[in-house]
Amino acid sequence: KAVARRCANDMGMKYEDCRFIVAHMGGGITVGAHRYGRVIDVNDAIAGEGPFTPERCGQVPISQVISMCFSGAYTEEELQKMTSGTGGMYAYLGTNDLQKCERLIREGDEYAALVLESMAYQVAKEIGAMSAALEGRVDAIILTGGLAYSTRFTGVIKQRAGLIAPIKIYPGENEMLALAQGALRVLRGEEQLLTY
Repeated sequence: KAVARRCANDMGMKYEDCRFIVAHMGGGITVGAHRYGRVIDVNDAIAGEGPFTPERCGQVPISQVISMCFSGAYTEEELQKMTSGTGGMYAYLGTNDLQKCERLIREGDEYAALVLESMAYQVAKEIGAMSAALEGRVDAIILTGGLAYSTRFTGVIKQRAGLIAPIKIYPGENEMLALAQGALRVLRGEEQLLTY
């Protein structure tokens, strides 16, 4: 939400008046539909929904997962690790570091290029799904998180999802700034303090 507020401000609008798709792309990838100040839909990356990520497998065919669970070949702990920790890009390339993946690509590794492009493709598909949640009326698509530093990665997403809405890129995590800005909004009386 903090990056969505920043984007709205940069566009001369209020977050509460905007319809955004926000893709936070790091070790996990979440893509959310923001409508007038509320997140109305988002994939649950921790539970395995959405695109594969640098270390998570994302959505997988459930029947094959069930077969693996009952095969006797894996413990529950091993299966958990395969889906979150050593899944995704790590399972394909042995690294969860997108910079290393891009280095492999520069050295001519076509398989690494396929993995990067496939991950970006899945993010673009999730953005398309969130466009449906917003009835196709999207003010901007916001790409944020550590993976947003990669122009190659964001370029694939732009190519596939750029017709939906303008794409705005805000790389980095920005968590501490978001917490500070939230506290300021409460102190200024712009927002109610919520207790979870």
